[in-house]
Amino acid sequence: MNKNLVPDLSARELQAVCAIADEGSLLAASITLDLSQPALTRTLQRVEAAIGVELFRRTTRKVEITPAGLEFVALANRVLADLRISFEGMREIADEQRGQVIIAAVMSVASTHLPVVVARYRESRPRIEIQVREGVHGTVLDSIRSGVADLGLTYVDDVPAEFSAIALGREAFHVVMPADHPLASRKTLTLVEVANHAMVSLPKEAQTRRMLDGAAAAAGLNLQHAVTVTQFATVMQFVHAGVGVAVVPGGAIPAALAPGLVLKPLAQPALTRSIGVIVLKDRGLTPSAEGFLTQIKAHWQARPKARRAS
Repeated sequence: MNKNLVPDLSARELQAVCAIADEGSLLAASITLDLSQPALTRTLQRVEAAIGVELFRRTTRKVEITPAGLEFVALANRVLADLRISFEGMREIADEQRGQVIIAAVMSVASTHLPVVVARYRESRPRIEIQVREGVHGTVLDSIRSGVADLGLTYVDDVPAEFSAIALGREAFHVVMPADHPLASRKTLTLVEVANHAMVSLPKEAQTRRMLDGAAAAAGLNLQHAVTVTQFATVMQFVHAGVGVAVVPGGAIPAALAPGLVLKPLAQPALTRSIGVIVLKDRGLTPSAEGFLTQIKAHWQARPKARRAS
């Protein structure tokens, strides 16, 4: 036998050799395996020919395992055990009972909607590990493009052609401010009015900031970006402290709106954007990720219409 070649043996053949070793008899092993004794003898002969060593010394009454046979049976048992464990693991993954899902999400969604979605998902899949990567729109695209994340939750109005997008709903922009702010008594606000006040803003690379700056430039306005922070929750804390007002996607606010803050629709211009899920085209989702996507869709469908349109 060429020592550089791995013998072509099946799991059934490995089981046959192990059964002979356990029973100490071809007849008893054939009964255990529900196989005729001549068929079992042929199987043993094929295995011994494939590996080039004698595994059992056979007499008319019994078989006696050789030292090489002892080593082979130990190896065969390890291989069969590994196969069983691997197949059980694959079945668990296919049944969404084990595995991992990595979600990349813009901060406003990660801090408001995702906790509810994850909690409901894990009710029936407690062994699935969930990882959430928070960031701005650009980092979500990068995470999906590189394969680091399975699903992306971000703005889908204009995503590159390499992605497939599933729209969940549109969200309008609102202005958040302290309850005692001079603009707090207004029913709606214009960008002209907002431009007269200090603002707490997200970084320039954030999609929310780019839309806002674009609308201001189109109107000939200069917005007062007094403080720039990188986390959505931090925006709310700075507004609550009276540093300035913030323009944010309204649909993400109700769950994060702290006492003492008020929310007013931005009416002129009425900025809106579509939130949704993105995946890389031609890349299949794991069963766990597919199940999470189903949970995301169910969450958005169950939201009250008033909040979806806010």
